Amino acid sequence: MNALSTALFREINDALLELDNDSETRAIVLTGSEKAFAAGADIKEMKDLTFAKAYTENFIEGWSFLATGIKKPIIAAVNGYALGGGCELAMMADIMYCSEGAKFGQPEIKLGIIPGAGGSQRLTRAIGKSRAMELILTGRNFTGREAGEWGLAAKVFGTSEDCVQGAVSTAETIAGFSRVAVKAGKEVVNKSQELGVREGVEFERRVFHGLFGSRDQKIGMSSFVEKKTPEWSHK
Repeated sequence: MNALSTALFREINDALLELDNDSETRAIVLTGSEKAFAAGADIKEMKDLTFAKAYTENFIEGWSFLATGIKKPIIAAVNGYALGGGCELAMMADIMYCSEGAKFGQPEIKLGIIPGAGGSQRLTRAIGKSRAMELILTGRNFTGREAGEWGLAAKVFGTSEDCVQGAVSTAETIAGFSRVAVKAGKEVVNKSQELGVREGVEFERRVFHGLFGSRDQKIGMSSFVEKKTPEWSHK
């Protein structure tokens, strides 16, 4: 069921970093099996942990590398269970797709703890305080259909196969654009989660102005005027 552990996250992070550094990779799709995206954390790894060890060794800090260390767009295709750390992992992606039958949840309250890899923060930003508070304090699961209705997922698909294919199709679309513009687009949207509107708009404008120094801005606008398909230089 794809239980998450520190060792598994090291493998995930290494794979993502390799893809991020690969010039031929333009976008990344992250998925699991039909039964589970990731069913949650490996409780056996945590059950004997002490406060001192967790605090001094920054336990699970590395689990958030996906959200902070990868510059290329990541699309999560969620099928089956995405509980606890699995739900947090899905929310770290830049775009989330899921199937109607996906099962999300932050059930940590049932173990005497709370989410520790961003669940309380990202879920609240996505669906609002009241709904997030209910889910975190009750540990109730919610469906892929609800994830779409609440705005947590960008698209909801009828089957797991359609979900993965939809994610791959979107990744292919993104890969067809200028890498410079795509990286800038991801950066400014993510910045909106950290800044107020005024500061965010000012940041956006600076990045927007900066893109006029790229070769691809000239290629893109000239191609539009000349009614031809742009051939990006990625510079």
